[in-house]
Amino acid sequence: MIFEPPYIAVVFTSTRAAVDDGYGDMSNLMADLVNHVGGFLGMDSVRGADGRGITVGYFRDDEALKTWRENLEHREAMQLGREKWYDEYSLHITRVERSYTWSRED
Repeated sequence: MIFEPPYIAVVFTSTRAAVDDGYGDMSNLMADLVNHVGGFLGMDSVRGADGRGITVGYFRDDEALKTWRENLEHREAMQLGREKWYDEYSLHITRVERSYTWSRED
């Protein structure tokens, strides 16, 4: 994915707890909800077999990110994540000034 800079990248790294208890449904709901936030550009997400994951969300500006951060359903998901779905997580927010992409042609 490449977007025209500048934009905001939110890097969320986490380690899942052993408890599932609705995580998949909530994750799907969050992916659907964030797609309706004006200024949300997209996301990349991976999770290893060891439970360690990285999700990077891309937002046009601080206002779009603020809208997502203050979404009530997102806030509920964050609380449930701390209570039961994650053993630990880190959040890093940065402004992307340059972005490049390359792909091999077949």
